[in-house]
Amino acid sequence: MELIQIVGLIIILFALTRVIKQIKKKSIELEEGIFWLFVWLLALLIVIFPNFMSYLARILGVGRGVDVVIYLSIILLFYLVYRIYARLEKLEKEITKIVREIAIRDRYEPKKRD
Repeated sequence: MELIQIVGLIIILFALTRVIKQIKKKSIELEEGIFWLFVWLLALLIVIFPNFMSYLARILGVGRGVDVVIYLSIILLFYLVYRIYARLEKLEKEITKIVREIAIRDRYEPKKRD
């Protein structure tokens, strides 16, 4: 096993334990936890069996196994950016709705003087 594989293995195992801890604490939703478990387990398989990516590269017609990893990583990053963007838009709409409700309520309720 190469040094880079050992380093990758340590980082992945750390990330897996963090995800499991967050699922147990319920600080992330179960669906998100399963997604991240899948991602880190896939990364674990790639680190342990790097020749599989070369095999997959030949099937997909890509030059090297590392190219497949880079392409899949870029696709995953675009997907995650999209999810963050969608969540941010939802939060902005919720904040706008709450601010409007507070403004309307304060408009019709007399203010209390201290």
